[in-house]
Amino acid sequence: MKTILLVEDNNDIRENTCELLELEGYNVIPALNGKTGLILAIEHLPDLILCDIMMPEANGYEVLKYLQDNAATRAIPFIFLTASAEKKDVAIGLEMGASGYIRKPFDPEELFQAIRHSLQESV
Repeated sequence: MKTILLVEDNNDIRENTCELLELEGYNVIPALNGKTGLILAIEHLPDLILCDIMMPEANGYEVLKYLQDNAATRAIPFIFLTASAEKKDVAIGLEMGASGYIRKPFDPEELFQAIRHSLQESV
């Protein structure tokens, strides 16, 4: 069973997304902010990370940069899951090394496809 770290500060979105992912057969580790997400990423080394951009205690870009700079977490696929629709935000995230970018609200199948694609790419 693949493990996904979900870093999302909105309680409703985090809980609903966790439930969707668990129903799809993933083990989910929830984190309510970027700082907690970093700690959990290093502790658990998940198979994939889904991360919001705008959060307290380290935004998504800061989380990605730290993980990219750490040899133990560098290869973990990282998908931004965010309400930001700005093309520049997408470009920044992809240039930094994110493997995907899903806009909220999202279609669950779109999310599952992005996860499957990112996990296959990392093999």
